[in-house]
Amino acid sequence: MTRYLISFDDGAMTFPEEELPAVAEASHAVVREARDAGVWVFGGGLESQRASVVATDGTVTDGPYPETKAVLGGFSVIDVPSREDALKWAAKIAAACRCAQEVREIMPDATD
Repeated sequence: MTRYLISFDDGAMTFPEEELPAVAEASHAVVREARDAGVWVFGGGLESQRASVVATDGTVTDGPYPETKAVLGGFSVIDVPSREDALKWAAKIAAACRCAQEVREIMPDATD
């Protein structure tokens, strides 16, 4: 099987705040379904904050600000037989979270 990263940008979830409980329940239902199907690896939402960037020499600096378009808002990692399967799970997550999802294949671990 192959692992896929399904993710969305911070700020992509633009529904009214009062709908958050329904979105959270729908999202948790998809996670339960993925766990039951044996494809769930890991996932979660990320706090909307600045990242810390650690350089190769160990120097730590503030990373991009949340206003930057390249800030990750949340992600799921699944392990499925094909890209088509990953796209089906991404569609379920997109519907639950009410925002578009990006799907990317994770390179195989050379130690496996």
